[in-house]
Amino acid sequence: MNLLTFQTNEELNQIGASIIASLVQTKQNAVLGLATGSSPIGIYQELIRLNEKGYVSFKNVRSFNLDEYVGLPAGHPETYLSFMNKQLFDHIDINKENTRVPNGNAENLEQECKLYDEMLADASIDLQVLGIGHNGHIGFNEPDQNLHGGTHIVTLKEETRQANARFFDSIDEVPKQAVTMGVGSILKAKMIMLVVRGADKADIVHRALTGPITTEVPASLLQTHPNVVVLLDKEAAKYFHG
Repeated sequence: MNLLTFQTNEELNQIGASIIASLVQTKQNAVLGLATGSSPIGIYQELIRLNEKGYVSFKNVRSFNLDEYVGLPAGHPETYLSFMNKQLFDHIDINKENTRVPNGNAENLEQECKLYDEMLADASIDLQVLGIGHNGHIGFNEPDQNLHGGTHIVTLKEETRQANARFFDSIDEVPKQAVTMGVGSILKAKMIMLVVRGADKADIVHRALTGPITTEVPASLLQTHPNVVVLLDKEAAKYFHG
């Protein structure tokens, strides 16, 4: 596991973007696993800049997103599809037909999960971008006695809904379920890039990366992966440096 700490967000964003851009420059048809939330936004902005300057092209790239809320209307600004379009896809030369986000409005959600797993099995993700939840979730894989390997429907923990309530007018509007890629699928990625920012994440990321491997802290399973790079701002890294 390669742990990198940055004094500024600009440095973190540049390094994160350069890791992704270098992969795509080397392998033009790379498959990217993408995440939502505030952690990767700066990296996406830097990728947009690199694309605009002609340093990297995403024309042949395919992408798979980790998760999507269940039941938000299509076009709702807080769907993760809307997020990805706003924060990245609308601003780079990727073919949107090559982008995949789980369909949280599928008539048959179980079938949607199965189809997503079939697509992932055919794709083989080269690099998976991850954030971490305050309770240690990755994707929407919440702490539990057992974790799903494949894509599945999850009931969101109250603390997860509270953490996401800032994006909605009230907690009542935050969906109670999501479709998420499973931990097994995440760990199949050839490389994983975990991005963590803020003092409020310092304790959980330290527990996840140095503590026992347990399904009660899903991110701790990243310790079993052979190729993980962790990008931390100085606040998130405080427990790693005494």
